[in-house]
Amino acid sequence: MSDLAKKKCLPCTVDMPPLKGEELQTFYKQLSDGWELIEEKRLEKSYKFKNFKEALAFVNDVGKIAEEEGHHPDIELGWGKVKLIFWTHKIGGLSEPDFVMAAKSDVCFLSRIAK
Repeated sequence: MSDLAKKKCLPCTVDMPPLKGEELQTFYKQLSDGWELIEEKRLEKSYKFKNFKEALAFVNDVGKIAEEEGHHPDIELGWGKVKLIFWTHKIGGLSEPDFVMAAKSDVCFLSRIAK
C-alpha cells in the first residue's frame, strides 16, 4: 500500500492553487500503473471486471470510501468496467486529496480481486 493510501483527505479551499509541475509529478509518481494524468488537470483510470455485478460492487466500495473521505470521483460504470476520474472541482485542477483517493481506489480494487 502506498503512503498516499494511508493519508486522510483534507478539505480544499477555493484560494488553494491546483498542483502543477514538479509538485504534481511527485504525487503522480506515487500512484500505481494505469493512472493517466490528463492535461495536469485530472486523473483517470479504468478497471476491468468479470461482469456488471463485480463492477457495481467496486463502485459501491469506492463510493463508501469517498463519503468517508469527503472527496468524490466522477464514475463511469459499464458491463465489466469502471472508470474513475478525480479532480478538485473547487480549484479547477488537481489537489493532494485526488491522489489520496486514487491510491485508496487502487487498494480497494486489489482487495476486491483478492477475494
